[in-house]
Amino acid sequence: MPPHEGLVHLKEYDWRDSNVELIDSELDHQVKYKSATTEPAWNNGTIGNRPGLFIWRIEEFEVIPWPKEKYGEFHEGDSYIVLHSQKLKTKDDEEEDRDKLIHDIFFWLGAHTSQDEAGTAAYKTVELDEFLHGAATQHRELQFSPSDDFLALFPRLKILKGGVRSGFTHVEQKEEKPGTDMLLRIFKHPSPAAGKDSIMVHEVEPTWESLDEDDVFVLDRGDKIWVWQGKNCSPMEKMKAAQVVNDMTIAKHVDVEVLAQLEARSKVVVDYLGGEDVNPLETIFKAERPIAAPKSGKEGQKKLFRLSDASGQLSFDLTKEGDKIQKDDLDGNDVFLLDTGKTIWVWEGRGASRAEKAMWIRVAQAYVRQLQEESKGPELYAASVAKVVEGNESPAFWKVVDV
Repeated sequence: MPPHEGLVHLKEYDWRDSNVELIDSELDHQVKYKSATTEPAWNNGTIGNRPGLFIWRIEEFEVIPWPKEKYGEFHEGDSYIVLHSQKLKTKDDEEEDRDKLIHDIFFWLGAHTSQDEAGTAAYKTVELDEFLHGAATQHRELQFSPSDDFLALFPRLKILKGGVRSGFTHVEQKEEKPGTDMLLRIFKHPSPAAGKDSIMVHEVEPTWESLDEDDVFVLDRGDKIWVWQGKNCSPMEKMKAAQVVNDMTIAKHVDVEVLAQLEARSKVVVDYLGGEDVNPLETIFKAERPIAAPKSGKEGQKKLFRLSDASGQLSFDLTKEGDKIQKDDLDGNDVFLLDTGKTIWVWEGRGASRAEKAMWIRVAQAYVRQLQEESKGPELYAASVAKVVEGNESPAFWKVVDV
C-alpha cells in the first residue's frame, strides 16, 4: 500500500499557518518517502536549463504538471508550485557579460486547500530549490493576497472553486450537473510590478449580494449564459468577459445575453440570483473584493532583524530601522529578515549555520503572526514572504536594499 493511502484529505488548510508545524510529522515522513526516488517533475531536461514558466499542481502528494492551456487558472481548493526561470545579464570574474539563469519559485495556496496539500507544496518548493542548487528565490503566495511579482506573471488570473479530492466540486464538472449555477466576477486589480492593472476572473457565490456595480459578472446556469455589466465597469472588464464567454461556449452552443445594470431587463439576473425584491435601478451594488487590494504608496519604514546562533543560542534581534537598508548591513554568517512594510524578505548568508537556515521559515511565520496580533486584523497575515540566498538575490530584492 502506498504510504499516503488511508490519510484523511479533507482537513482545510489554515492560511495563517505554513509548513513549519509539519516538520518531522507523519506528513513530513510521507513526503520524504515520495522524494526518496528522483522527482520526475524536475528531471525532464528542461527545468534548471531553460528559461520559461512552469506550473505543477499537488495531487495526492504528487507534483503533477499543470496543462499549459490552463496557465493562469487556479482552483481555490488546491496548492500549486510555479517556477519562473529567466536569463539575466551578469559579469563574470573577468568582467565579461554572460547569461545567468535566475529562478523564482512560488508555492500558491488556495483559500480552501487542505493541510497536506499545502505542506507538500511547501516541502516540494524547498526540494526544487535544492535541485536548482539553492539559487532560487522562494515565495509564499496566498490566494487572498497575491504579490506583485506573481501578478506580473499572470496579467489574466482566473480563480475557480474546486480542488483535488478536497470535498469540493471541480468547475469542469458543471456540464455533468445541469442546473448548477456558476457566477464569475471580472474585475481590475492593481499590479505595480506588471506596470498596469491585472484582470481577475474569480468565481463567487451565485447570489445577488455578490454583484458589484464596478465590475462585470458572467452567470452560467448551464442552458444559458448572462453577462451582467455593472454601471461603472471598464472596457477592459467587458472585453475580458467576452473572452471568458467565448471560451465557455466553444464546445457547446449556448444562448448568451449581455445586460447592462441600468437596463430594466437586468433585473432578470438579479431575480435569478435571489434578489426578487431588489430594484437594480435604485440599488447600490457593492461586494467585498475576493482579492485584497495592494497597499498603497511606496515601501515604508524598513526594519532589519538578524537571526543568529553565534552566542550559542539562537537569537532574533532588531539591528536597524529606517528608510534605507544597505548591503553592508547584511552579514554572510547569519540570516536576516527585512520587513519593508509591504513585503517580508528573508536573506540567507552563505556562511549561516544549519540551525539558522532551518529556522528561517519558522521565524518568519512567528513574525507575521505577531504583526497580525498587534494590528488586530488579518491584513498583515497576507504579507508576501520571499527568501533569497546570498549571491543569488533577485532584482526585486535589490530594489529594496541599497547596494
